[in-house]
Amino acid sequence: MCRNITTLRGLEPPATDDEITAAALQFVRKVTGVTKVSDATREPVEQATEEIAAIVTRLLDELPARRQPPRTVPPLRRAEVQERIAARQRAREEHERMHELGIAHQH
Repeated sequence: MCRNITTLRGLEPPATDDEITAAALQFVRKVTGVTKVSDATREPVEQATEEIAAIVTRLLDELPARRQPPRTVPPLRRAEVQERIAARQRAREEHERMHELGIAHQH
């Protein structure tokens, strides 16, 4: 199994749609070798991720409860990952704000 995909079955609270989609995207990236989505790969990767997420959601709903919770905390529940996501979002918003103001970003 891909070591970057964590077990979602048995989480408390249960796995969220975002966690399931993140795992599905990680799976698609692993099996396709697509590490960065481009215009050429965007549609098939998004479609496959959506389909796999739907299958995983149904599967998690149909399986019996686990006796013990998973040993690994999913990435989206880790504070350091949440901080990185928030920092990326802030940077993206700042970039868009500067663009709207007509201020060129300099490297």
